Amino acid sequence: MGKKPITADIIDKCSEYYRSDKNNKVYSDAVMRNGLVEVSLNHDSIKNMHFDFSDEIEVGRVTAQKKTARCWMFAALNTVRYSISHSLKMKEVDFQLSQNYIYFWDKFEKSNLFLENIIETIDRELSDHEVAGLLKEPQSDCGQWDMFAKLIEKYGVAPLYAMPETQSCTDSKIINEIVNEKLRQGAKELRDMHRSGKPLKEIEDHKEYILMDMYNIICHFLGEPPDKFDFEYRDLDGVFHRDKDITPLEFYHKYSKVKPIDYISIINFPTDDKPFGNTYSLKYLGNVVDDEPIKYLNLDIEVLRQLTIAQIKDGEQVVFGCDVGKMSHRGLGILDINLYNYEAVLNTKFNMTKKDRLMYRGTSLTHVMTFTGVNLVDGKPNRWKIQNSWGEAEGKKGFYIMSDRWFDEYVFKVIINKKHISNEILKQYEKAPIILSPWDQVGPLF
Repeated sequence: MGKKPITADIIDKCSEYYRSDKNNKVYSDAVMRNGLVEVSLNHDSIKNMHFDFSDEIEVGRVTAQKKTARCWMFAALNTVRYSISHSLKMKEVDFQLSQNYIYFWDKFEKSNLFLENIIETIDRELSDHEVAGLLKEPQSDCGQWDMFAKLIEKYGVAPLYAMPETQSCTDSKIINEIVNEKLRQGAKELRDMHRSGKPLKEIEDHKEYILMDMYNIICHFLGEPPDKFDFEYRDLDGVFHRDKDITPLEFYHKYSKVKPIDYISIINFPTDDKPFGNTYSLKYLGNVVDDEPIKYLNLDIEVLRQLTIAQIKDGEQVVFGCDVGKMSHRGLGILDINLYNYEAVLNTKFNMTKKDRLMYRGTSLTHVMTFTGVNLVDGKPNRWKIQNSWGEAEGKKGFYIMSDRWFDEYVFKVIINKKHISNEILKQYEKAPIILSPWDQVGPLF
């Protein structure tokens, strides 16, 4: 069957359809002058999304990831810093953990994983779709809870003052360009050695040399991570505390109540190819090279909702992943599926379900934040409080609000402490993961 071009007859029919409703011209003029967002904004939604919650956690001030894709890192560190400041009754409301410290080790570990994947695929042609995928973006800022878990268990954490933010932590464009360029160069060197007949041991030794070069480069952008530091703070009673010469790993084990081993990742991807009750992973997914695959348990959205409520009511925030750009207003800090009257203004219908949008690539996990509150009416939620990582200028001092219907449509992942999870669900999580394509919708690293 041949492809059919647009003809004058088709254009006439389209024009007739547009002109058949006189409201189309009125709305078109309004949209062209003011933009779709302002014209379609539903003020009833704004009135309903107020910052009062039956259950909430006071977690301190919002942080700012700035021009980087480190939301996953900020959200995870927010849970750890709250557990530390709350348990120690710290006076410092601005206490933060060093995002730069975790960022450094993530960059270094991703460099190693990339080079290991290059060695694993070294017999394939450059045109191989998986090799091409690896080379397209050797590493990036993006990640998720399970990757954070591997980093914190291996390297610990440090206060912000022990390794402060740098220019490349506020705008990561150049560091990513340089690191990726060097990693591609390293990939070429390793592949050239293989094609010239060099033994595997020699190739692996050269990989270590490349890693030394990568460490040097990353230090130029981020500084070298501290071996030890003095942990100093004043508590609410005014008493000053100092813990001298503590390592980041000792600091983590001694002071953080949040231990990643106690949590699992639960997702909601209601597509035909991912039946509920199974675990899933992606080929090449990760940052730290080890024997434990990153995996997610796929369950019905109602399970995610009830587990999230239970954890908040227990006094602990919940890290979650979502598609933050859909039906949201950044300045107002509102996420609500009724926020815009798109159908009325554009005189059209949008009827795809969450399943449809996933299968047709219309939605994906694009951002990670933390739930810090929920408003329950007769035991059922109608809105949620969110701690974001975009600074304090938007929303309510950086906090956002989400309707429960938005939760259904655009929340894809929650990180839940095992103590809130039934034995039946835990048994499902123990299943060996089904390995998906590296480009599956489950996999965007945010």
